[in-house]
Amino acid sequence: MALWRTVFPNGPARNDPSTIIARKRRVQPELFFVGEVGGAVVATLLAGYDGHRGWLYHVAVAADVRRRGYGRAMMAAAAERLRALGCPKINLQINRSNAAVVAFYESLGYAVEDRVSMGKPLA
Repeated sequence: MALWRTVFPNGPARNDPSTIIARKRRVQPELFFVGEVGGAVVATLLAGYDGHRGWLYHVAVAADVRRRGYGRAMMAAAAERLRALGCPKINLQINRSNAAVVAFYESLGYAVEDRVSMGKPLA
């Protein structure tokens, strides 16, 4: 939770780390990835698969250990687990304010697609 509060400091109330983590531990907990170094959490990734597409959420790496391969390791682990479930394609969304991370995802083979992202809060 501390990592998320640092990496995603201005998220909406619905993205409260304790709520999201508790929910993920109930639904597809095998798609919740946590990277630790010396007992400290340095990276996380949540994935989901609905039988049609895989999705990646809350990809986070602590600022002091970025560019050491932890993000790549999280992405590779999630892709392998989703592939094993039969997932044919992975999607992810990036906040417009975090556009600098696009180069990271492109280096992993992801491409910007011509789509409109829409959402509707239920709570």
